[in-house]
Amino acid sequence: MPDTLSIAIVALNEEANLGRVLESVRWADEIVVVDSGSTDRTCDIVREYGARVIHEPWRGYVAQKQYAVDLCVKDWVLLLDADEEVSAGLAEEIRAAIRDPNALSGYRLPRKNLFLGRWIRHGGFWPDRKLRLCRRGSGKFREASVHETMDVEEYHGGGVTVISKELRAPLLHHSYPTLSDYIDHMNRYSSLGAEMAMAKGHTGFSVINIAIRPWFTFIYNYFLRLGFLDGREGLLLHLYHAVYVSWKYAKAWELGRSRESQP
Repeated sequence: MPDTLSIAIVALNEEANLGRVLESVRWADEIVVVDSGSTDRTCDIVREYGARVIHEPWRGYVAQKQYAVDLCVKDWVLLLDADEEVSAGLAEEIRAAIRDPNALSGYRLPRKNLFLGRWIRHGGFWPDRKLRLCRRGSGKFREASVHETMDVEEYHGGGVTVISKELRAPLLHHSYPTLSDYIDHMNRYSSLGAEMAMAKGHTGFSVINIAIRPWFTFIYNYFLRLGFLDGREGLLLHLYHAVYVSWKYAKAWELGRSRESQP
């Protein structure tokens, strides 16, 4: 009997995106969507596609995604974000991979990031490989407030071995259709990043981190990594990413100051 595939998605008010991602994986054996309190048509859309919706309060990025993965019952699990889409070529590769008798425990997918509708090919945004396909029970997330990462582990007599391989066809990421979406996202991520920076001891007001590091980030990504080849969209993407870096360290200082003032 051929191996089966589950799709795991976490969602909150994703009615604008869910139809696209669910349509791209209709061929899967199971679709599990963990919803953390949507007030739009998110859950109705999930049910229209015959998928299973689980209501679960938000636990944080790592815990929520691990919860969704652990709910899946098929042989393989493909973790997707609501604003992603499995291309036709990737669907074929995934089906071939899970049928392969010599398949590894996990597969990394190249992600094609779209910013304001443009495919961003430079500045470190392509191929942006993410480990998203794994055998059920083998995918584990690393603890982090933001930029969560999943690893695949196999246990042997000598210890733990991380096993994964790369697929070639892209996972489409309709990440930021508008500048408002991007700025809102960077605002949320900079708050989470500030907590991580605090945990590493970055609590003081640092001109280097708040003012100089962002400019070096921009120069590195926009010029040295050829981000300028992505046109106007590339300029805006890397400019506001540099602002995110400044926000992160400024918020870390603000958090540290507020906690010091508490009795």
